[in-house]
Amino acid sequence: MREIAIVGGGPAGALCGERLAAAGFRVSIFDEHLAWEKPCGGGLTHKALVAYPFLRDGPYPKKVVRECELIASSGQRAVLTLDRPIVIYSRKVLNGLLLERAAAAGCNVVRARVTQVDTSGKEVRLIASGQEVVADFAVLAAGARNPLLPGTTRLDPQDLELTVGYFVPVTEDAIKIKFLSRFSGYLWSFPRSDHLSTGICGRLAPGGTRAMKEHLHSFLAAEGIPWQGAEFYSHVLPSPRVDTLRRRRVVGPNWGLVGDAAAWVDPLTGEGLHYALRSGHLLADALAEGQPESYPARVRREFAADFEFAVHAARRLFTGNFLGGAVTTRVIQFVRRSPAFCALMRDIFSGAQDYRTLKRRLWSQLGLTAGEIFHSFFRPAPVRARSTGI
Repeated sequence: MREIAIVGGGPAGALCGERLAAAGFRVSIFDEHLAWEKPCGGGLTHKALVAYPFLRDGPYPKKVVRECELIASSGQRAVLTLDRPIVIYSRKVLNGLLLERAAAAGCNVVRARVTQVDTSGKEVRLIASGQEVVADFAVLAAGARNPLLPGTTRLDPQDLELTVGYFVPVTEDAIKIKFLSRFSGYLWSFPRSDHLSTGICGRLAPGGTRAMKEHLHSFLAAEGIPWQGAEFYSHVLPSPRVDTLRRRRVVGPNWGLVGDAAAWVDPLTGEGLHYALRSGHLLADALAEGQPESYPARVRREFAADFEFAVHAARRLFTGNFLGGAVTTRVIQFVRRSPAFCALMRDIFSGAQDYRTLKRRLWSQLGLTAGEIFHSFFRPAPVRARSTGI
């Protein structure tokens, strides 16, 4: 197995190609857009920056963000000050730098649209812009709605989320995230180096685009963000169910799925870039070791098992009630009144807290959190809830 064809030049495909080329494989990356401004927040959390420090230290335009403002449906607010900052890229810039690294490692980067992938034989045969390409293995990294899925099934509508938003030509310094009442999703404003990526994501539903745009326009107006005339976008993202995570095939004898195509997106936060990079990395390692069949176990060991917890947590967070109010509202109130809870939420947003140990941490600090909340009623709640650590 020496010839590798990668369909899709986003973060998952580009990093996979870079690592395979560095390991001595002959790699071709096919993408009809190459570097383009994909609808996406573009945030890279602490765990991604630790794994790939060139994303933190490189010279490419980016925004380093140290504050995240949470807004409840009732309008209550809390600010998390992140000791582990989030780095936000324009997707055009991020895709471009990853493709440059892939090319420097020896990948053949081709602007071409792949319309057919045949994995029924020993070799893989692709049709790229009308030309046949033959390879030993195909890496499919062309997104959640990618129809080129040999040996597995497309994602059901229940495994997808709709995103609509605007690229607004203004700059800010903090991330803003707003929750809506009984809505499985959230609104956001992510600052990039020269514009804002603003949007809303939620489960696919009839008439969803119109209703979501109305929520988004209300949010932008309330925050004083001038969206009229800004560039509009709409996109579909994976949000897998537990059964999909457990049963859907992501690798075969001569093919593998990475990134959004494999539905590797956090069901709770919607974070996808870290998992795109890691899935491309893990598949490349499995191929380099001659063990492509080990890829699902590697992914599950590193993060997919976490996602199963996140599916249940997302349902409770977005649509559940606690102590007579929405869970999201209670979360923001607890952030304002408990330094311990604030520190926990700060670690979740920065990517330092995994889901496997989250429940244990919640229980272990329950008494401290309850005590801090109780005592806070005897003093004014701070306007800006800064985390102080535990």
